[in-house]
Amino acid sequence: MAEKTWNVQITINEADRMTKAEARLTGKDAGTLVGEGGARLNPADENVPNIGDELSAARALSDLAHQLLHAAASDIEAHTHKPVQGLTE
Repeated sequence: MAEKTWNVQITINEADRMTKAEARLTGKDAGTLVGEGGARLNPADENVPNIGDELSAARALSDLAHQLLHAAASDIEAHTHKPVQGLTE
C-alpha cells in the first residue's frame, strides 16, 4: 500500500481579547477540511497569549477530528447501505 501524507496547518489570530484558530487539513483525496476554534480571555484573568493559542488550536483540531469522523461514517454508509452506529461518539 502506498504511503499517504496529510498535512494540518493551524493559523491563529488574536483580536480584542479573542483568539481564533483554523486547522486546515490538506492532502486528503476528498479535498480540504477546515476546523475552527476560539478562546476568549476572561477580564478577570491574566493575559497569557500562549494559553489562548493552545485552547483555540485544540478546539480547531477537535472540530476537524469530528468532521473526519462524520466523513468516515458517511463513506461507510455509502458503501454498506447501512447506518453506522457508535463511530462518531
